[in-house]
Amino acid sequence: MPTSNQPEVLRLAVIGGSGLYRLGLGPVIATHQIATPWAAQPVCVIEEQTAAGNVLFLPRHGEHHTLAPHRINYRANVGALQTLGATHVIAINAVGGISPGMIPGRLVLPDQVIDYSYGRDHTFFTEQHSLAHHIDFTNPFDLLLRERLAASIKLARMEYRIGGVYGCTQGPRLETAAEIRRLYRDGCDIVGMTGMPEAALARELGLRYAMLALVVNRAAGMGVGDITLDDIKAVLQQGVDGIRVVLGHCSTLLLAS
Repeated sequence: MPTSNQPEVLRLAVIGGSGLYRLGLGPVIATHQIATPWAAQPVCVIEEQTAAGNVLFLPRHGEHHTLAPHRINYRANVGALQTLGATHVIAINAVGGISPGMIPGRLVLPDQVIDYSYGRDHTFFTEQHSLAHHIDFTNPFDLLLRERLAASIKLARMEYRIGGVYGCTQGPRLETAAEIRRLYRDGCDIVGMTGMPEAALARELGLRYAMLALVVNRAAGMGVGDITLDDIKAVLQQGVDGIRVVLGHCSTLLLAS
């Protein structure tokens, strides 16, 4: 970590969710294969060159969406980004909308998380335990990074909401209507399957982390009719184009400052 009289050297990384399998902000200048203690295979991270600086990119589900949420090696992914010097991480997540106003196509910058997932390797602290390993997770998303993302969304002129609670379910199936009603009673505004343990692992390694969520459907029982993959894909296709614009603005705000 930098000392008080040493400015932080900012290194931006983007973790792509469903629909975002390449970053597309600039030419690819490197493909990194990073070995980690948490996976037998190296983690592939793409590095792109932008006018403001280089940006790392890691597709969470793999290049061809071959990894279901519960099969993702979150520790290897976050560890690989730290190995490459990442300091700030923007996570892109496709989500279902629960609370009113969370309609398909809306961007959300959540400020809280409720974790309903289970059986995932959720910490780097597995061998020895100390009080230092009890990280403060009061506010799971970095405020400054969320502010930069909000400013970038405004520049992109897209509909968005600042704040909200992200509920992380296990997947890979979508939730039942009763489960969504429970999440709504718990205070969740949106629901996804990949926000945890990713956010907590980033905090353990001292990375500044924020989520940019795209609502791709109304959650089970909150809309009319069944949830179809075709409808989700249509929203993803349009929404991902907008997300790239937002990321372009955000990389400039962060790296050029």
